Amino acid sequence: MPDQPLPPAGAPQPPHPPSPPQNPFADLVRPAQPSRGLRVVVADDNPVVRAGLTALLSGRADITVVAEAADGRQAYEAAHQHRPDVVLLDVRMPGVDGISALPYLVGIAPVVMLTYSRESEIVQEALRRGAGGYLVHGEFTADQLVEAVRDIKEGRAHFTPTAAGALLAQLRQDQAPTPPLPEGLGSQSSNATAYGISPSANPHTQSQPPTPPAHLYPPHIPPPPISPENLSQVQPHVGQSSSGWTTSGRPAAPDRSRFQLSTREAEIMDLIASGMNNQQIAATCFISEKTVKNHINRIFAKLHSTSRSEAAAKWIGTAPDPHRGLG
Repeated sequence: MPDQPLPPAGAPQPPHPPSPPQNPFADLVRPAQPSRGLRVVVADDNPVVRAGLTALLSGRADITVVAEAADGRQAYEAAHQHRPDVVLLDVRMPGVDGISALPYLVGIAPVVMLTYSRESEIVQEALRRGAGGYLVHGEFTADQLVEAVRDIKEGRAHFTPTAAGALLAQLRQDQAPTPPLPEGLGSQSSNATAYGISPSANPHTQSQPPTPPAHLYPPHIPPPPISPENLSQVQPHVGQSSSGWTTSGRPAAPDRSRFQLSTREAEIMDLIASGMNNQQIAATCFISEKTVKNHINRIFAKLHSTSRSEAAAKWIGTAPDPHRGLG
């Protein structure tokens, strides 16, 4: 295209194109910020359980395990350092047990007990000391665990059937005194302050119970009883069958002795029931995937199962009893 001749000097200039209108709200627009993931501390004295939980939770895009702990003191130090959104806490641990550490941890973050301990007095004491949920191993799936972690962060409690049954049993006892805890749990002999744990000065929320004194609950000051009023504030999911956490489930653990699994096979079956795949099980147990497959083949034969879901249902105790209703 040939160059256009310049207009003669003094000729009127063509008007400039109008400037685009200014956005009066431009200073209010902010770029979208990435959402902050859910930060979790896992406390359990069993390294296999810790590794399994970490692998399971870290596989979710919105969850990060920021620290692991082998006892209550390490859990407190990790929580104090990382300020997590949720703490998963075992009950029986060396040094400072979970019950002793619990009142100090709830001043930092919501705590859900994740344990094999199913005694009703332990469940009740954990709630008195501020736990936001109580999950017994073998009574939940991997997806239910993830759902519980997310809900605990939002203040929605979760209980597996055994824990829910313990709460209802306590309510039906007409405020009867709680039986003493097993020796060594939550007592002055395992007082958290003896291990350097002190109450947090920055509770994570105003709705949490106040941090108890260093001596926890001395013999002359009994812990407050559970009442229907305060219980209703911490267990909205109890009795709701739609969430899978119901009180209509079995209050006792399933009888697994009939399966005659070895210790290693039972360990692998627990990991299968938690939702792990073969690769995750191999990493957790420090064995090859081929060895995992060999174990699973023997497990399926002993459980008379042809799939992981069928085996898990029998192991957890949710499979229908083929003999029920006969005779």
